[in-house]
Amino acid sequence: MNADALDGRLLFAIPKKGRLHEKCLSILSGADIQFRKHNRLDVCLVQNHNIALVFLPASDIPSFVGKGNVDLGITGHDVILESQMQQHVTEVLRLGFGKCALQVQVPESSNIKTAQDLVGKRVVTSFEVLAGEYFGKLDAETNLGQKTQIEYVGGSVEAACALGLADGIVDLVESGDTMRAAGLHAIATLLETEAVLIKSTAQKHPVHAPLIELVTARIAGVVAAAKYVVCQYNIRREQLPEAALITPGRRAPTISPLEESGWVGVSVMVEKKKLAGVMDQLVKVGAEDILTFNLDNCRV
Repeated sequence: MNADALDGRLLFAIPKKGRLHEKCLSILSGADIQFRKHNRLDVCLVQNHNIALVFLPASDIPSFVGKGNVDLGITGHDVILESQMQQHVTEVLRLGFGKCALQVQVPESSNIKTAQDLVGKRVVTSFEVLAGEYFGKLDAETNLGQKTQIEYVGGSVEAACALGLADGIVDLVESGDTMRAAGLHAIATLLETEAVLIKSTAQKHPVHAPLIELVTARIAGVVAAAKYVVCQYNIRREQLPEAALITPGRRAPTISPLEESGWVGVSVMVEKKKLAGVMDQLVKVGAEDILTFNLDNCRV
């Protein structure tokens, strides 16, 4: 691998480890971006497109994309804000995974009940910028003449209160299990975040625009396929209007006449998270032979 091998290729930054890494690999596979990565190398060539993948820490990706060092990247929405690169990168697509919340957490046993109660006290976090902005506003609003102390810790933030290092913390929370195990609970949410596909706002290599559009469309198809299932069912034609209200589809349901007079078959996309309730409602309005199929990929 050398600089000549990368010349003219679209550079696509992928988190090299952490909560987003494995899901990113799955997204690339679904988009038919084929590559083989050597364990000791953080750059590899895509075999079926003029792309090179660059594996970087998620926290570095907004800067690399924003400065034009790479053309595309996947990282967290929170990481963009923390690195203060939101003016330099464009969020092309929200990817629907890596969802979590940046929250203010305090010990369950504490008499601190609101974020305002932390003003002037000690807060430990890995998100100095976002926590600093949040508590800076609270400091000004409460007008107590006290400044909240924001201290950086790179990991195991949830242990800070138990060790006597902080009165509260600001950290990402996914399920909340880790925080509960540490005896903490949330008193405020700074933001909701998830993985996003980003590109540079000021594109350094316009020649890559068509390939960026292709990759974006393919990834959007994989994301949509993970969100929807195909639902098929049979129903009497006179009951079809009620069923169509339950399953309107993305544009409209596909209706096909059956050999049996007065019956139609319906095929429609339904959100996975709503599927059980939708099937229950379809049964109530007379639908029969209800089947569902997972999608591997799609274009919607």
